Amino acid sequence: MTATASSGYVAISRRTLDLEDYIDVARRHMVWILGPVFAGLVISIVVAFLVQNTYISTATLQITPKQVSESIVKTTINQELTERIGQMQQEILSRTSLSSIITDPRLDLYKDDRASSPLEDVIETMRNRDIKITIDSLPGEHRASAFTISFAYRDRTKAHDTVQTLITKFQEANLTSQRTQQAMVGNFVKDELSEARAKLDQLNEALTKFKAENAGKLPEQLNMNMAAMASLQQRISAINDALNRAAQDRVLYEERLATLQSQMALSDSLDKELEVSAPALRQNQRLLELNKRIQDTESQLTSLQHTFRDTWPEIKVAKQSLQDLKKERDDLQKQQDEELSKPKEPAKKITNYQRAEAVTNLEGQINQTKAFMRNLETQVDNEKKEQAKATAELQAYEARLAATSGLEARYAELTHDITDARERFNLLQNQQQLAEQNGELLQRKAGENLDVLDPPSMPLQPSKPNRWLYVGGGTAIAFILGLGLAGLQEAKDTSLKNLKDVRAYTNLPVLSSIPLLENTMLVRRKRRITYLAWSAAVIVGILAVSAALYYHYTYAV
Repeated sequence: MTATASSGYVAISRRTLDLEDYIDVARRHMVWILGPVFAGLVISIVVAFLVQNTYISTATLQITPKQVSESIVKTTINQELTERIGQMQQEILSRTSLSSIITDPRLDLYKDDRASSPLEDVIETMRNRDIKITIDSLPGEHRASAFTISFAYRDRTKAHDTVQTLITKFQEANLTSQRTQQAMVGNFVKDELSEARAKLDQLNEALTKFKAENAGKLPEQLNMNMAAMASLQQRISAINDALNRAAQDRVLYEERLATLQSQMALSDSLDKELEVSAPALRQNQRLLELNKRIQDTESQLTSLQHTFRDTWPEIKVAKQSLQDLKKERDDLQKQQDEELSKPKEPAKKITNYQRAEAVTNLEGQINQTKAFMRNLETQVDNEKKEQAKATAELQAYEARLAATSGLEARYAELTHDITDARERFNLLQNQQQLAEQNGELLQRKAGENLDVLDPPSMPLQPSKPNRWLYVGGGTAIAFILGLGLAGLQEAKDTSLKNLKDVRAYTNLPVLSSIPLLENTMLVRRKRRITYLAWSAAVIVGILAVSAALYYHYTYAV
């Protein structure tokens, strides 16, 4: 230290103190050191035991994942439970929620604080100081997240009950949040599904009306129309072929009719009566029968040849039968000629039945040919009607094809809109089914849940204050303060204390030293005052400590 003097004084630097000097300083100012130490000890003990105990109850909640795989039932909520924890924490630590917890008659927290401070300050203290929520992860295969809830309060039972209340609020908030989100998703999907159904119905009605107004002209009926046109063209071609064949048949029938009519005219000019003998009469009857059969067979063969080809089996049989009949007729005619060359019996004049029957057959063939021609005319008329009808239908289909190109864009637009609307409707149906499945999982508690991993603990020992830390810290601070006061007193005292000071400040040789002699009465008086002061201080300290201990063990515990 350096002593600074006014003008006329010389500044003298203090010498460096050694251990012996420090011990002397402590002896000289023992009261300044022990007094604060004692006061600090008493005050720290009183404060330590007057501070109320704080008990911390802790519980751990585990976030269990969904019990059903995502590949089986996809979730409709895109927010994980770990993300909802933050929202639930804000909700539970809100003013309304904490106020209901504080004023709950079963808990009745911070009763003294509420009497002296506004409720807002009490809620803020509870939120920022006493409630701690820590989110962490647990080791394991699924690494399920968990979070810890702790609450510090001076009553261990209320601390436990408050943590249990917070757990209940978290679980209720989780269920409420999931139900709210699920209901919101369900209502949204339901509304969207209703709109999609209405739009799909509207588009279906528009398409149905469009199809009704343009029946047969739709692009989707193009192939059908083309096939119908091809069928009609084939039908018209077949009708034309039939008309050509009918024209050819008409020419044949006309030629046949002319031939038959000429034969008929020739037969009329011949005599129908002949003179024949009795044996010849019987042969003539047989010849007449054969001729009739030959004519019938020829008519049948002609009819078959008009209908079928020459390779048809019935035509072959008819030709063979005709050949056999003609052979038999020729043989019979030869035999008759031989008999006629023999001597004749008296002749008789009889009717020529063969000639008469030939005339009758000619008339029948003429009538038959005319009937065929009438039928052919009727067939031609029908074919022409069918040809006109088919031509009209073909023109109608050609008109449809011409109109199809103009309707194609509008029809494509309608079908595209219906396809999109149907896809959206099916997608929303699937989403509604997923929403219902997720709702069912929520009812069965098979979704993400909050399970109590560690129930709220019942604290047996207070977590704070650490009273011995209070006592030790207060005493240490008081000791440091006492040292400071002792040093301050030593600095204010400028007298020479010992021989070291005399040698250092006078630079004179010291031959001997005489101790300080004080009045015995004054010394005793001073000591009695010191003892009385210390005794009073000790008594006051003991009383203060006793009162603090009594209060602590009587009311605080």
